[in-house]
Amino acid sequence: MTDTTTALPDGQALAALIAGKLCHDFISPAGAISSGLDLLKDPSAQDMRDDAMGLIEASAKKMVALVSFARVAFGAATSAERFSGSELGELVAGLTEGGRATLDWKAEDASYSKAQSRALVNLAYLAMAALPSGGTAVVSTRREGGDLIIEGQAEGNRARLKAEAVSGLAGQPLSEGLPGQWIQPYWLWLTAHDAGGSLDVQAEEGRVILTARMPN
Repeated sequence: MTDTTTALPDGQALAALIAGKLCHDFISPAGAISSGLDLLKDPSAQDMRDDAMGLIEASAKKMVALVSFARVAFGAATSAERFSGSELGELVAGLTEGGRATLDWKAEDASYSKAQSRALVNLAYLAMAALPSGGTAVVSTRREGGDLIIEGQAEGNRARLKAEAVSGLAGQPLSEGLPGQWIQPYWLWLTAHDAGGSLDVQAEEGRVILTARMPN
């Protein structure tokens, strides 16, 4: 019998893992919107109307940012075949706004294919996620030997990668830990390799560097 805890997921399992992650991400702002609406309808809580409206507005903004990011990071996105660097930067900034880490977006404002765009936004998000206690993630792109090089340098006092992320970024199955912490790093690895590219990871004290090479 196959040991499912150490096997890489097939297409159906991969879809289930991604769907699970998206549901986990969406439930917080969706629940907050619902709570805000309940307050608005509660006759005894009319003194909290402004607070409720603020909660609804902030949560709706977060939900839109999550959906907009997910369409490019995990899906086929829109009917657009290519995306500009500025568009992709706005997606990542909208999703990571308000966190402890600072995003320094230095990607060329060029035209990127769907696969390149998917790799770029996922790599940028993971570089930001490597800074749980704050710091700066510098995301840049350059052309080299006909390929697109995407680099994310995360620097901060506690810059680190969780064990699940390390496994995923290496294209390895999840042996222990949380699937939700593994799936996006693995998805980045899969995106790079399915396109004929590669992914390199360097982690040292206070610094994490993610580098993806994507063919044009």
